[in-house]
Amino acid sequence: MSAVALLAVVSLAAALAYALSERRAFERLDDAAAHQLELYAAVLDIELAKQADLPGLIDADGEIDALLEEPTDAVRRGAVNRRLLASVTDARGRIVASSDWYRPETRIDRLMPNEPCMGEALAGQEARRFAPDVATGAPEVCYARPLLRGGTTQGAVLVRVSLEPIEATWVDAAFRAESEKPLVVDAQGVVVMSSVPAWKRLSLPMLTLPERALPHGAELVRMRPAAADVHGPQVLHERPIASLGWRLLILSSASPVARDARAAAWGGAAIAGCLGLLAVVWWQRRRVVAQKLAAREALQRANDELEAKVRQRTDELMQAGKLALLGQLSAGISHELGQPLTALRALAENGRVLLERGRPQQAGENFATITGLAERMGRITSQLKSFARKAPADERCLPLQQAIANVQQLLAARLRDEHVMLRVDVPPTLQVRCDGYRLEQVLVNLMANAIDAMAGCERKELTISASPEAARVVVRVADSGPGIAPGLGERLFEPFFTTKPPGEGLGLGLVISSHIVRDFGGVLRAVSAPAGAVFEFDVAQAPTPLQGEPCSTDTTSP
Repeated sequence: MSAVALLAVVSLAAALAYALSERRAFERLDDAAAHQLELYAAVLDIELAKQADLPGLIDADGEIDALLEEPTDAVRRGAVNRRLLASVTDARGRIVASSDWYRPETRIDRLMPNEPCMGEALAGQEARRFAPDVATGAPEVCYARPLLRGGTTQGAVLVRVSLEPIEATWVDAAFRAESEKPLVVDAQGVVVMSSVPAWKRLSLPMLTLPERALPHGAELVRMRPAAADVHGPQVLHERPIASLGWRLLILSSASPVARDARAAAWGGAAIAGCLGLLAVVWWQRRRVVAQKLAAREALQRANDELEAKVRQRTDELMQAGKLALLGQLSAGISHELGQPLTALRALAENGRVLLERGRPQQAGENFATITGLAERMGRITSQLKSFARKAPADERCLPLQQAIANVQQLLAARLRDEHVMLRVDVPPTLQVRCDGYRLEQVLVNLMANAIDAMAGCERKELTISASPEAARVVVRVADSGPGIAPGLGERLFEPFFTTKPPGEGLGLGLVISSHIVRDFGGVLRAVSAPAGAVFEFDVAQAPTPLQGEPCSTDTTSP
């Protein structure tokens, strides 16, 4: 796991913790706001309900009917003024009685047909509307009821309910840190009541900038500059006031939500970081183990491939070496085959003449001689075929003397032409277990090298000996040549290194022979000798064959 992945996991954990904590905090805030909204709404409803039935009670008062008939009667007017908590107008909207007759806006005889609610009441309809105090701006609600007499409107009753005491309690509570801020907006979204006096008569869009919706109808808003000293994100909850068509709102600071969410995010990031580090350690350890296993497997595959290639190249080199050696032996072999062919032609011609002369017995002797020569040529070509063939290794039990005899037949022409004396000191019962063709290739290479090394020497003697040692048979090929120069013993087995003149050797014979002997489980080495050169190698010894045990007597294929 990389550092980027770990950072991504930690960031994701922090984000999830932040989101979960924020959601729970908003839910708690929503519950608290819903409770507070119910309390604020209940207080408003109680205050409004106290005066809601007053216009009807005034309408039922008999003194009002008398006053409407005699609006200039000072005695009746004074009696009604002392009992009223409202104002009464005639059909033209002129005040005929008022509980606060001493105030300019509600003085007696003042015309107020255009005042809030009066238009609807004089038209015969009940009205309820927000109407702030003209002088002080204090929030008030007016209730108006028409005075119907005989199906006609004789006047109206106007009751004003002040909400200033309620708003005063909101303003006092607003000074507490991070407290909710209640406000009331009318149907047009204009603030009519607020715990922050500066917000009154401003529209809600002038105060808040919506950011995103929250569950349960809440909304996260950002306060605009017009919101004065209220800053930071706020959560807006609302509840309708159906009786007036208003909406009661509460703005609650979202700072505690963000603070709790940040704390949860740090905690989640710390936990995820610790778990991530543990996972990194475990993953790194697992990766190291996997890399070691993969490297080991790759090394094993490479080793297997290399061994296969080495075996393939070795087989190819051995085949090339055999073919190269056959090229060197071709002159002698052609001589070995040329002489019998000449004799065959002469004997066949003599046989024909003898038959024509009626001497079948002598002709039969000629034909018998021809048969012997053909068998000799067949053995030579069979040895060539066996030596040159590219066949898989076939480990068999065979007499060592037989393998040496087969090689001697291949090299007979060179031994004779070079006047080399061959001595074979091998017990006739000595058996070896190996591939006969490959053993013959080793012997041919060593004997041919010995013949080449003795070129120009007066005494040319080639000795092949073998002796059992433990479970192995050590075969030695010694010549009477000049021997091996000091320092060249190790280089003789290097590929393409040769002591022969240019054009007379590839430098592969000993390399190929060394590989073959190694496959036999032995080692081909040059041995120090007082005179000449000695090469020896070891091969597995085969037990003396018992009655019925198969043991090859030749290395030719059937």
